[in-house]
Amino acid sequence: MGWWDSLWASNASADDPLRKLDPKLRAFLEKESPVKYNSSNAPQTQASQKTADSTSPIPKAEAEGGSESGSESSSKPAVPRESQFQDGRYAHLWKSYKPLGEIEAETKSDHEKLMDVLEGYKERKAEIGRAALENCALEQVDWRICMSNPSWSERMTLCRDQVKKFEKCYMTQTRLLKALGYLSTIGQSPEIEEDIQMHADALYHRLLKQEIEIETAKKEGRTVPKFAPLVPKPMVNITAPEPELTPEQQETMKAKLEKVAEEDRMAEEEAIKGELRAKAEVLSKVQGLWKQQELERQIRKQKGEETMWDKVAGTFSNSNDQEKK
Repeated sequence: MGWWDSLWASNASADDPLRKLDPKLRAFLEKESPVKYNSSNAPQTQASQKTADSTSPIPKAEAEGGSESGSESSSKPAVPRESQFQDGRYAHLWKSYKPLGEIEAETKSDHEKLMDVLEGYKERKAEIGRAALENCALEQVDWRICMSNPSWSERMTLCRDQVKKFEKCYMTQTRLLKALGYLSTIGQSPEIEEDIQMHADALYHRLLKQEIEIETAKKEGRTVPKFAPLVPKPMVNITAPEPELTPEQQETMKAKLEKVAEEDRMAEEEAIKGELRAKAEVLSKVQGLWKQQELERQIRKQKGEETMWDKVAGTFSNSNDQEKK
């Protein structure tokens, strides 16, 4: 009756495409595949599971301990983003992994850390300009089309309307990005920076819609609608306190605001304050580095490991303290 048993076995496992595989191979596929296959053949599944447990390089207790620790720290991913398998496979191989940026930061000297902060602040203006250009991509396209294939009126005016449209977009986007805190915090995630950039673009298009509604109301002779002034607030948490403006800074701000249109003055004022907040953030970071260097210098001095540079730096710091007094 072997044929009868084989007939019933084929009927029982007709829906199992893996029934003819070797148990060890099947256990390996079930372990490594991100898509788990549920077999209808319960005894064979149990046998393959036992084989997988016996052939697995990771002990069962370690795997259970890993699952418990994963449930406790669910916010922390099992594997870093550099891993090709984001489903948690080979997590035990990534336990001691450190990104290259962290390793380089640990091995940098104090001077290199200070220069990184200053260089980052210098590059901030260029990055804000690039973000504003990205948000004004359509205006750039219109300007380029006008310059490459202008009509008769555009040829006579040298694409003046397109140039004004692009300049307005660029200035407004730059103002909004500064006011919202774009690149104002050191080490901020790219996702937050992208959200700020998109929000600045949304605010600009809201301003354009409001201007169109005002112009339409004037042409039709209707009452001009009034909109609440757009005051962009920073979208990031500023660690440094709000800087107090000196009389010179107040005079400079007043002179800048007088050159801006009245409807854009509040946004320009917030942009100037955003620049001051960014400078205060950099200053607090530099002061923190100086304090850390002084603390490490005092520790080396107590241990009798003071270097020649520590003596020179200590002399300058003492002279600066006396000048302040």
